[in-house]
Amino acid sequence: MNTVPRSKNMVMAALFAIVPFAFSAVNTAVAQDQFADVEVKATAIKGSVHMLTGMGGNIGVSAGDDGILIIDDQFAPLAEKIAAQLGQLGNNAPKYVINTHYHGDHTGSNAFFHSHKGATILAHENVRIRLANDEKVKPEALPAITYEDGIKIHFNGETLHVMHLEVGHTDGDSVVWFEQPNVMHTGDLFFNGMFPYIDQGAGGNVEGYMESVTQLLKKIDDDTVIIPGHGKLSYKAEYKRFLAMIDETFNYVKALKQEGKTLDEVKALGLEEKWADWSWNFITEEKWITTLYTDA
Repeated sequence: MNTVPRSKNMVMAALFAIVPFAFSAVNTAVAQDQFADVEVKATAIKGSVHMLTGMGGNIGVSAGDDGILIIDDQFAPLAEKIAAQLGQLGNNAPKYVINTHYHGDHTGSNAFFHSHKGATILAHENVRIRLANDEKVKPEALPAITYEDGIKIHFNGETLHVMHLEVGHTDGDSVVWFEQPNVMHTGDLFFNGMFPYIDQGAGGNVEGYMESVTQLLKKIDDDTVIIPGHGKLSYKAEYKRFLAMIDETFNYVKALKQEGKTLDEVKALGLEEKWADWSWNFITEEKWITTLYTDA
């Protein structure tokens, strides 16, 4: 696929995506201003599957005769807009919400969809633990169904494989593979065309992230459509390129660290010019080097 330049809105969406806190902590007036102009849009993919974009993590949707299921739900101030777009796909009240991990741009609308729309929330056990330990998160935002390794859901004539990856972006990452249409939602185990955020304070690490991506690449083929956590729709070739970037930059920084260079010295040297386009507002080259150096 040709690489499409990311819009300003996409970059800003990714920027807000990395803030792992409950949005209730932010001044309400400021919050409403930030989200007032955000437009939630739907893109049909294959079978029952659609993708919603707005601000925050990409939302996966299964829409059909059984109703609506969504994967992640962005920030709380966008809940009504998300529900309105779901209504265009058949029903504004999803039966199920799957959280790929605990960050606020993926779980922010949990309470709304559970309390106001009756949705059942599912996630890995560690997602519930981390949300429950955050005093700003309402009890109704907590997943009601949790799992350790994964779960299968039969919905809208398709089989959804919800799979936990042990170590990666966080300690509670899940991906969802829609078997029949061959579509995978990776959560934040894929930032398409961008340096990834790896939450090293929540069980994530670089080598574990690479191992998880390697496992996922083995499960898909060239026809698999990938909904990344952030960025445009993708395919296996781009996902392999993403992994190669992490591997090459990690080995580069690791070698410099083993030579005795300090973090500041490695930052001063920088990465090769070919990686310049991967830098973005939140994970700049310096921040990516810091992540790599910490785990090297």
